[in-house]
Amino acid sequence: MSVEGWKNSSLISLLKILKSGGTPNTSQSDFYGGDIPFVAIEDMSASRKYLCSTVKSLTKEGLKNSNAWLVPQNSLLYSIYATLGLVRINTIPVATNQAILAMIVNDEMVVQDYLYYWLEYIRDSVVNLSAQTTQSNLSATTVKPFVVQHPQNKQEQTQIATILSTIDRAIEQTEALISKQQRIKTGLMQDLLTKGIDENGNIRSEETHNFKDSPLGRIPVEWEVSQLRDTGTWLSGGTPSKSEKTYWGPFVPWVCSKDMKVFDLKNTLEMITQKGVLSGSKVAPKDSVLIVVRGMILAHTFPVVYLTRDMAFNQDIKAIIPNENIYGRYLAYWFSANSSQLLKLTTTATHGTKRLETNDLLEFALCLPSKMEQKKIIYLLDKSQYDIEITKEYLQKLKLQKTGLMQDLLTGKVRVTNLLNQKTATN
Repeated sequence: MSVEGWKNSSLISLLKILKSGGTPNTSQSDFYGGDIPFVAIEDMSASRKYLCSTVKSLTKEGLKNSNAWLVPQNSLLYSIYATLGLVRINTIPVATNQAILAMIVNDEMVVQDYLYYWLEYIRDSVVNLSAQTTQSNLSATTVKPFVVQHPQNKQEQTQIATILSTIDRAIEQTEALISKQQRIKTGLMQDLLTKGIDENGNIRSEETHNFKDSPLGRIPVEWEVSQLRDTGTWLSGGTPSKSEKTYWGPFVPWVCSKDMKVFDLKNTLEMITQKGVLSGSKVAPKDSVLIVVRGMILAHTFPVVYLTRDMAFNQDIKAIIPNENIYGRYLAYWFSANSSQLLKLTTTATHGTKRLETNDLLEFALCLPSKMEQKKIIYLLDKSQYDIEITKEYLQKLKLQKTGLMQDLLTGKVRVTNLLNQKTATN
């Protein structure tokens, strides 16, 4: 359906230049380490709308002896290999490798920010279309005929881009707030799990409270040092035969490492039947803690979850059913806070898989406050986590709002002039 005052243009007709880059010979050290930022896909992925820095740089000799060229600042950069369809605006002059197209916009035809959002809007379609063809990468030839819907009036283009830029800023600010909240929580966790909280709700310090020496350093006199073996019963899991259909079905959630991306685990990708449980898996009760002890994920991450319901789990996971001296939730927070130290215990099997030996884990020492104090610590950490979750929910709403606005504004379904008129009337 045509929209009054809009037209469809090929991407190339809106550009002055569309050109990919190149990579100088990597064995020539004098080609690298100069003053020219050199953009790779990794730099695109690590940035948001604006690309301000790169990991690598080129010398003038490197630029001269390759297909790379100096892209002016405030151009559009577009990824055409591997991670397809990423679009960025470079705030500094850069060179790019061959996986990135640089576009210099004809500003008599289109507002650059409008084109940026159009390319972002069609990314999913571009990726899906590429997946359906034998050619997984894009090229200048395939990108040139991309159809761009746009208002002929550049003022309307600017208004659309301004609205989308505003919500982009809100998203960026919210993501920054989440990062700040997570840093605060990490610091709070460190304080609470090493110093604890007194009867007045204050974090202890050696200036105002009594501490004692321990194998873990100075700790509150009220605390004891224990080992992980003393925190509860440790269970190993299992996987029912995938070929036996009667083992798989709705009865109890079955946990694998892919499920362990949240702290409070409520649901899993797969479930097993009672017959499946009896065939070799194990069920850990609610309030248990699950940790991954085998898998490549241990090369960089130590997954920990707290069970909000009874769940079975596979052989790459250990379950700890807490005893009467410790709350499962406190133990889960302790594992999270000490994940980097625990990862140092990992070993590598002959086929490359990472693993944590159970005996090494069982001997690991931890501080143990009273259960009353554990409860206070849990409350404060839960509150901190709740604040993060609320902000994450708001972030998700902003992203959904942006998706809806892009669908409406970039297709002319909703005219930006109508939105502005509604806002004026509301005010």
